[in-house]
Amino acid sequence: MNELEQKGVVSICVLAALADGTQSEAERIEVQKLADRFQQQPTVAAAYQDVVEKKVTLAAAVQSLQSHESKALAYEMAVCVCNADGASSESETRFLNGLRVALGLDLAGSARTNSKVEQLVEAAPPPIDAAEESRTTGLPAHATTGLPDHGTRAKEETDTMILNSAILTGALELLPHSLATMAIIPVQLRMVYRIGQQHGFELSRGHIQDFLATVGVGLTSQMVEGFARKLMGNVARTLGGRLLGGVASTATGSAVAFGVTYALGQVAKKYYEAGRSLSAAQLREVFSSLLNEGNSLQQRYTNQIVDKSRHIEAADLVSLVKGSGG
Repeated sequence: MNELEQKGVVSICVLAALADGTQSEAERIEVQKLADRFQQQPTVAAAYQDVVEKKVTLAAAVQSLQSHESKALAYEMAVCVCNADGASSESETRFLNGLRVALGLDLAGSARTNSKVEQLVEAAPPPIDAAEESRTTGLPAHATTGLPDHGTRAKEETDTMILNSAILTGALELLPHSLATMAIIPVQLRMVYRIGQQHGFELSRGHIQDFLATVGVGLTSQMVEGFARKLMGNVARTLGGRLLGGVASTATGSAVAFGVTYALGQVAKKYYEAGRSLSAAQLREVFSSLLNEGNSLQQRYTNQIVDKSRHIEAADLVSLVKGSGG
């Protein structure tokens, strides 16, 4: 895509991120953080700024897309963004319906896209409507009877699961498909869910989302950032299933996904090992230090990440997510 189309797609992604209508302070902060991180890429930074300042409308963003491929990509990305934190809300559904009409996409094709994304959302346990009362205050969770004895072997198994999840998300970020980027969040949610279980806690999806937000991982912003990075060409493209461009040109996106997933898993392990006694400030501090560790560790597993990406098929994403974190 040319620069105008790139900006149009990014604008649509940001509009989708704000489509729920809440535009809370947390959301505004996340959008600003993303804009700051992309200052070296004027197209992305300008798109964010224009949306936040309401200088660009959905109609204007759509008008910048000329090819059917760019329109279909914009719609797919918007669906992923709207579903990043769970099934799309009523206002997000209205936004997507309006976007489909504005893009001139047929209903059947859009329905297939919606279905694929919904399957990925549902692949992240527990069910979306499970124990939503756990979102009342702090970071509550439903504990089982007593904490299990988490010995050395169990800790090693947890570390292996965290590493495998990080490698998988790093591999997913190498793929050009929007749905591959969408799959990263269910993998992370499933990983935290399994870690909670191992320490005697049954976690609702709402609790896991609160946990991620507390340590500083925004679901929607993570999704938009991954898409923007791909649009700007920092991630490998494929031809016949083979990665192109070499490791050097694909490192950024994969390193981010690996590092975030690794740090998220390790801080979750510490949190539930401690019986959820760490404060929000402590969680953010621990996560920050572990993120640096994860970013450094990624280089050691580059070959495994690239090899993993070569064996991932788009049609297998749902089963792949369901098999992760086990």
